Amino acid sequence: MAPPTPNTSSGESSSASKTRDLPQECSLLRIFLGEADEYMRRPLYRAIVLRARELHLAGATVLRGPMGFGRSSHLHNANILRLSLDLPIVVEIVDETQKITAFLPELDKMMRGGLITIERAEVFHYRH
Repeated sequence: MAPPTPNTSSGESSSASKTRDLPQECSLLRIFLGEADEYMRRPLYRAIVLRARELHLAGATVLRGPMGFGRSSHLHNANILRLSLDLPIVVEIVDETQKITAFLPELDKMMRGGLITIERAEVFHYRH
């Protein structure tokens, strides 16, 4: 069975898919933001993931939270009575520490608010 063809619609160019190994010791970059945050008229989380892909970082995942609050203590939540349009979003990127560090200035250009954390990560399994 052939692998699925990457989705290249809406400006997501399929840059030559390059696989590489990761060392056992890496860094986990975690970016906390709101679903309504934007960069250049598109969702910020999407801009971050696409930029990470362009720079050939190992991978990124976007997680949407049903509830959360940040520095302002304003509660964002999804419930049956009122579906929030600004739910918490977490973008996680794992790669070599120097690649994560090199990506930080890119984030600084894109983000006005939010929280960024970096922690050590031990890579146990990274295969296609």
